[in-house]
Amino acid sequence: MKPGETKECNVRIRYRQTLQKATLRMFDEGLYITFDELQRGIAPGQFAAWYYEDEVVGSGVIG
Repeated sequence: MKPGETKECNVRIRYRQTLQKATLRMFDEGLYITFDELQRGIAPGQFAAWYYEDEVVGSGVIG
């Protein structure tokens, strides 16, 4: 993704968590994830993995 782009996808922040609908937004500083529903207990150092259908297409450390 390039700065300014957005994409809708599914995201998981915990092992075996149900996939959650979210929007990815790319900025010069990095990628931001906005979940459709409130997520609890997200901490720096956790990983987020994003999916299109059932395929993992990216992941990163939450800062």
